Amino acid sequence: MKLSDIAQYVTDKISSNAIDLECYVTTDSLLQNKAGRERAVNLPPQTCTLTRFKKGDILISNIRPYLKKIWRADIDGGCNADVLVLRATNEHSSEYLYAVLLQDAFYSYTMKGAKGSKMPRGDKEQIMRFELPTLSCSEGSVGQLIVDIEHKIAVNREINRNLEAMARQLYDYWFVQFDFPDENGKPYKSSGGKMVWNERLKREIPEGWSVGSFQDICKVNRGASPRPIDDFMDDTNTGMPWLKISDATSTESPYIHLIKESIIPEGIRKSVTVTPETLIVSNSATPGIPKFMGITACVHDGWLVVTKYKDPLKYYLFFFIQDLRNMLVNTASGSVFKNLKTDYLKQAPIIITPEIHLSKFDSIIKPLMAELRNKSVERINLMHQRDELLPLLMNGQVSVMPPEVNCDLSHD
Repeated sequence: MKLSDIAQYVTDKISSNAIDLECYVTTDSLLQNKAGRERAVNLPPQTCTLTRFKKGDILISNIRPYLKKIWRADIDGGCNADVLVLRATNEHSSEYLYAVLLQDAFYSYTMKGAKGSKMPRGDKEQIMRFELPTLSCSEGSVGQLIVDIEHKIAVNREINRNLEAMARQLYDYWFVQFDFPDENGKPYKSSGGKMVWNERLKREIPEGWSVGSFQDICKVNRGASPRPIDDFMDDTNTGMPWLKISDATSTESPYIHLIKESIIPEGIRKSVTVTPETLIVSNSATPGIPKFMGITACVHDGWLVVTKYKDPLKYYLFFFIQDLRNMLVNTASGSVFKNLKTDYLKQAPIIITPEIHLSKFDSIIKPLMAELRNKSVERINLMHQRDELLPLLMNGQVSVMPPEVNCDLSHD
């Protein structure tokens, strides 16, 4: 049995004027490594025709299939032509089709027929010839199990978003709106705390606070890329994890735990190694994204490594860079790949906050970020389990217990 026996491409059309941003999907809004989708940045600048998808359809990016961008639609909407929309035929379920397309084997197969070197595209006819195994259990049970795992991953992701939003909101209240707790526990600025004009920032800041440059409170270095790069790549992943610039957007979490490539010992000696909790900033392609390392790794020169700062500053600096990102992007140079002007970050004005406030902020944020990091690891483990389970299910090495079987082992 082939993919064409259980699915078909959707060719229905809808005008871009008929949908809003929430219902618009592009290849960029689909997330790498089967992480679903995020809201698109903009609708098409001009009225155009889109592929109309429905709830339950499966959307996959047809550009660079190795990025494994896939989403099972939970709404109706429209997508551009670079997103393929597949719909299960009447006698097959959307859940099972989704399970089929989640397999790593599907993306490996698609890449074999892809055309183009820099921006390979899948061959739509070849994709439909993907062969499916004969299951030892029902399609419905396989599909439902995978959807249930996906639901757990989605819940985990939503918890992380809320945790980061809470931390981000506290930073905004304390260090942007200046409503940190005063000596009486009341919001400082809102309660009449004294503010003074700062000429460099062209705004008022709390009395007793000052302004310096980013490089006054930390050190910024670039990663390194040993040359020639191909001599140091190790497909067996037996060397040190190798953090490339493409990993900047591979996860929504502030922590990077999952790195697919590695670098062998000769490359490690010529690279820059960072340890867990190191603050790094993307320097190229998608510049200005701050991340924390979740593991020890070597970093590509497309990353900046931030070090030599006092411990209470870690999360303050992270959210400061998030705030600064638009300015960093606007000052980036390059026609194909944007690159930060490192000196701009080093010289960026930053409020020098009294340590008593930084320490209090750090004590509140630290457990939130620790929970966020733990949830990130849990999500990665769930994704590993899903990806390891899928081929076993498809090959009949394991099967799903039918719902009519009573598995209650309690004694009467």
